[in-house]
Amino acid sequence: MELDGFGNKIPESPNTSGSEEDLTLSIKGVRTRLSDISDEYILELNTTRGVIKSYLRACEGKTAFVIFVGGASGTVSGPADKVYEKIGTALVKYGISSLRIEYRKPGDFAESVVDVLAGCSFMQGIGAREALLVGHSFGGAVAIKAGELSDLVKGVTAMSSQLFGTQDVHQLNKPLLLIHGDQDEILNHEASEDIFQRASNPKSLEIIKGSGHGLQEDPEAVYSLLEKFIVSVVG
Repeated sequence: MELDGFGNKIPESPNTSGSEEDLTLSIKGVRTRLSDISDEYILELNTTRGVIKSYLRACEGKTAFVIFVGGASGTVSGPADKVYEKIGTALVKYGISSLRIEYRKPGDFAESVVDVLAGCSFMQGIGAREALLVGHSFGGAVAIKAGELSDLVKGVTAMSSQLFGTQDVHQLNKPLLLIHGDQDEILNHEASEDIFQRASNPKSLEIIKGSGHGLQEDPEAVYSLLEKFIVSVVG
């Protein structure tokens, strides 16, 4: 393992590409500027593996935070009518910071896990002590794997998750919420059911009736499930 710019260890992620290269990363510097969304900052982590761009909404003096990641395309607004943006704003009243991460290499599973772990390490470096990860589709599996590797992570939500990358979900041993639409045309809800069966307790599975892969048909239900789970685990 290597250390980042704050002296924290960055766990190695599994090398799913088949290369023998160790996926280690160090943070060399940080840049911030205001985003187009009120009270949110664009955060750029300059690392030994490239720049990780993310969107930070910080609650000064508080120790809990959530990291949101998207699907293989790397979008950061979230499914269910941009739920990541909306819930990030709402979490401020609970004293919970949020970080929406853009992948350096969208679709590369191992590199995306490293991006999440780097985000965790940065937040820990500025005082955070407990994290919750939320991912959609490809990002659901990324969140599960990163949750397995980081002691800072206290819970994981995977929405419309793919199966690839979840083979060790039984090692998570942290609260897990799975959300899936029963009309998912991209990844059948049986994928989340399979993950649920293999996961350790505590765990829960919510199937949203009438919803597809993007969970756009019932965004209020998704928002409510996320808010309740996040606040119960790290609020």
